[in-house]
Amino acid sequence: MTPRSLFVTPLYEASLAGEKGFEDFIDALHDACVAIAEEDEAGQAWGYNKGYLGYTSYASLNDLPQRDSLFADLKKKLDRHAAAFARDLCFDLAGGKLVMDSFWINILEPGGQHTGHIHPHSVISGTVYVTIPPGASAIKFEDPRLPMMMAAPTRKTDAPETLQPFVYVRPTPGAILMWESWLRHEVTPNQADEQRISVSFNYAWR
Repeated sequence: MTPRSLFVTPLYEASLAGEKGFEDFIDALHDACVAIAEEDEAGQAWGYNKGYLGYTSYASLNDLPQRDSLFADLKKKLDRHAAAFARDLCFDLAGGKLVMDSFWINILEPGGQHTGHIHPHSVISGTVYVTIPPGASAIKFEDPRLPMMMAAPTRKTDAPETLQPFVYVRPTPGAILMWESWLRHEVTPNQADEQRISVSFNYAWR
């Protein structure tokens, strides 16, 4: 007898790296992220008050595509990937559409991390990776059934990825990851000697 896999948790993976002009685009995006972080006093204050080792524009800016055309170009690229992921998920949008309703910069200093969380009020969430130095932290995904496994034995270390309670993905510059927004995830401590820079986003159904 062969077991069937039920109720899978898809992770969408793509990359900007194969596109024409990628190196120039990703370098310019790095510079834009750093420049905005240096100017965003509200975002800096939020990070300081929260004890966050780094910078995020999540709580301070909501106009990245209007602020810099690079982010407008990036949004167009991500819109296409989100549409492809929605097709993979067989979403019936019932005449509606997925709309990017939040778009923010993340800069993790050495030692910085994002603790476990989900993205409420969204359908698809994700991140595109801009600067990933050697030793930069992975993103860690958690099996959504984990709270119901209190009596289950641990998995063998060589268990297939589909059976692991946690999956770690180490991105490369230009990588795009998307997942359904209810999937709990975190960013492990940045063990690199340099900043780890990414841009995250949410899509809502409207």
